[in-house]
Amino acid sequence: MEVSIAPEAVTSTAVRALNHLAVDELNRRYGGDHTGDEEPLSQFADPDGFFLVARDNGHIAGGVAVRPLAPVAPGWGEIKRLWVRPDLRRHGVAAALLAAAEKLARERGLHDLFLETGWAQPEAIALYHRERWTKVDVGPGGLAAYPDSHRFVKAL
Repeated sequence: MEVSIAPEAVTSTAVRALNHLAVDELNRRYGGDHTGDEEPLSQFADPDGFFLVARDNGHIAGGVAVRPLAPVAPGWGEIKRLWVRPDLRRHGVAAALLAAAEKLARERGLHDLFLETGWAQPEAIALYHRERWTKVDVGPGGLAAYPDSHRFVKAL
């Protein structure tokens, strides 16, 4: 496996596909069909946000997005849409995507990151603990979108 990670435009086919795959998995894990409810990809667009795509020998392996949380929390970003192809899970792709997102967020002037994940994603919860994210009750500025979510922060 030879994984490369790079930013891609939110208008790219890869980013749109990754976004749909992530939403599809959330729908299957939590029930329902929220495909039309998904947040616009424009929130991850340059210059403030970004979407990283991981590729294994040129094929989509996974992705992660970061959006700024200003003006609610200046200097903060939020991790969204971390998703890895099922056949590549437990091979370090998610950790590599997180590390790349943290690095690029720091380079873009963010000093902290926030994320939420749900009870039906125990692998994600374990990943964030392993990668030294700190569990919190609420996000910056009281941010919390989902009542039963697990919230994490990380200083960059």
